[in-house]
Amino acid sequence: MRSPSRLEAGIARQLSREAVKRARIQLLVLAPAVAAVLLVYHYRIELVGRQWDTVVRVITAIALVALGWQVARDVGRSFGPVLFRHLEAATAGTAGFLIRLGTMVTAVVLALRIAQLDPQTVALSGAFTAVVFGLAAQQTLGNLIAGTVLVSARPFQVGDRVRMQGGGLAGSVEGVVSSFGLLYTILAQRTDLIMIPNSVVLNVAVAPLREPAGIDLRARLKPGATPADIQRRLEQSLQTPLRGSPNVTLEELDGDEVVVRIGATPARSSDGPELAGEVLDAISPLAARSTASS
Repeated sequence: MRSPSRLEAGIARQLSREAVKRARIQLLVLAPAVAAVLLVYHYRIELVGRQWDTVVRVITAIALVALGWQVARDVGRSFGPVLFRHLEAATAGTAGFLIRLGTMVTAVVLALRIAQLDPQTVALSGAFTAVVFGLAAQQTLGNLIAGTVLVSARPFQVGDRVRMQGGGLAGSVEGVVSSFGLLYTILAQRTDLIMIPNSVVLNVAVAPLREPAGIDLRARLKPGATPADIQRRLEQSLQTPLRGSPNVTLEELDGDEVVVRIGATPARSSDGPELAGEVLDAISPLAARSTASS
């Protein structure tokens, strides 16, 4: 069974078949878009004339960078299941960020090479480009650099519960770190996701919050009892405040008996023993035998 922090962090969303399928479909759609940009660039002289050559090259570079940004995001999502399946949550989150960052840097370099531009040409290619890069790119690059600093400094990791306070938050925000994005750090509050710009995160106070130890119980049910029966009894009987709902999953089938795993996390660490007693009292009428497991 996954730990409650991983579930609350929204990692299941990143591993869902729908999210991965959508990212891979978007990659297939982006391929013709990149091909169309390259085709227009190749025939730019015939289409607009030589006097617009520099402008077309700059626009081509910008278009390729924009498409590359989307490709980087979808590549990161496509690799998500593999990373979280073989690595710890914190390591997988960092690796996903580095994959997206590496893909984005590669896209920028290739865009400049394909369009035969150097940084000086881009900077001197006109007032419009200067305004775009000076205003729009300022925040984007700031968040990108801040994200790189957060990943390298590692003040917190994916799966950590933190409280952020001060700066541009106008108060405090508490949640579980779900992922590091190129522009945003994503916190999960149960089913809600909060996207905070990386530059804001870098300028606020971050306080780690300890996750209370949860109950992890393996129980063998009496013949005729079902996991749904256990779930109902827990929801009706437990009085201790919880972080989320109690979780009951099917562990195995042994003849006519069903073995389930029960997980529940108290809101306060001090309530752990009381919660354990309530869980045992709730499942005793339906359990043939139960043993605690780590």
